[in-house]
Amino acid sequence: MTSQSITQAFQERISEGELLNCMRCGFCLPACPTYVETQDEVHSPRGRISLMMAVRNGEIEEVEEVEDSLNVCLGCRACEPACPAGVNYGHMLEEARAIFHEHKKVPLKEKALRQTTLNTLFQDQSKMEKATSLLGFYQRSGLQKTSRKLKVMNFFPEHMRQMEQVLPKITKRKDRQDAAHFPSETETKATVAMFRGCLMDTMFYETNQSTIKLLNKAGCDVVVPDTQGCCGALHGHSGEKNGSVNLAKQNIQAFEQVEADYIITNAGGCGAFLHDYGHLLKDDGEWSERAQQFSNKIVDFSSILVDLNFVENAKLKVDRQIVTYQDSCHLRNVMGVSEAPRKLIQAIENVEYKEMPQADQCCGSAGIYNLTQPDMSMQILDHKMQKVETTQATTIVTTNPGCLLQMKLGIERQNQSEQVRAVHLADLLLEACC
Repeated sequence: MTSQSITQAFQERISEGELLNCMRCGFCLPACPTYVETQDEVHSPRGRISLMMAVRNGEIEEVEEVEDSLNVCLGCRACEPACPAGVNYGHMLEEARAIFHEHKKVPLKEKALRQTTLNTLFQDQSKMEKATSLLGFYQRSGLQKTSRKLKVMNFFPEHMRQMEQVLPKITKRKDRQDAAHFPSETETKATVAMFRGCLMDTMFYETNQSTIKLLNKAGCDVVVPDTQGCCGALHGHSGEKNGSVNLAKQNIQAFEQVEADYIITNAGGCGAFLHDYGHLLKDDGEWSERAQQFSNKIVDFSSILVDLNFVENAKLKVDRQIVTYQDSCHLRNVMGVSEAPRKLIQAIENVEYKEMPQADQCCGSAGIYNLTQPDMSMQILDHKMQKVETTQATTIVTTNPGCLLQMKLGIERQNQSEQVRAVHLADLLLEACC
């Protein structure tokens, strides 16, 4: 990787005007988790923008240090709503990561990992299903119990041992319902197309089913296009721009075959990336307009439930419990959804809702960040769990699979699994319906 080639790519692909939009005012600092944790400007949004500008101007020789700073960024985009100048930090971050990835020699170990995950599993839903089926076999066959008894996981880092403890139970393939159409239980108010996601449709299959049932109860006919694939978020966040572009085109084609009022998501990270397809393909003459039309239809399931007066028409009740909510960063910061989930939670009888301090700050999951940057991720998580503790909540609600696993991990790290649970909003709402 040469600084000259990186500088040229930055000049061609990252707008100087966009970089100059940053006024260095510092409003982003208290919103940025990595700056809060380190108090280091290198790990703040305005600091990273300054580094990008310096690379673009050819003022930095050791560009690897800039790449390290960008990799420590969670990509939560909390700086964007805090920015008075409206700087599109997230778009610049992903373009910069793509440039670094394209211009460096990737180590063999990393190349193999990327090939196995991003370019194989996440590019082919059937392979993702097979992989999660193996996880299900591991859980049900006795291998998991044997592995724990023999302390095999002791060979792995602590946070990975704890993660193994909180993985959801995988639904057997024969128990999955693969229908493409789920009719409304009442008078049809809208026809929606469900984006099922890769992990959501395998590891979190039951949550997808909960979402569909809630939409049916709210008056939605739900259609699930069978040719859709991964949203491409993990590719985009990891510098694999071509992979995310290919997946975007696949999904646009899949949903163009369905006449739907909205495209529904129940994972904040996926929803935000789908919402940004218009930007991702803005320079592609054949796809730019189609991508923007697709993006314009993206709606989070919580928003449509509120819009269709679900809480007014459904009697929601659970056993008495204290509930708090952890925002999905991308759902809040990119899609602008924060009030709908809270309104739905507070409509449930016997729920005492307690707002968590700084619920809008990242939990440290950020896709695969807890694997690539485990120390910073666990530091952020441990501080997040201190905020949870102030609410005395027995139930933590999230709206994203990565956040859900991260909060489960936080509960495990605090040895609170007997007292506290973490659930997806869709699962809590369906529980309240019954």
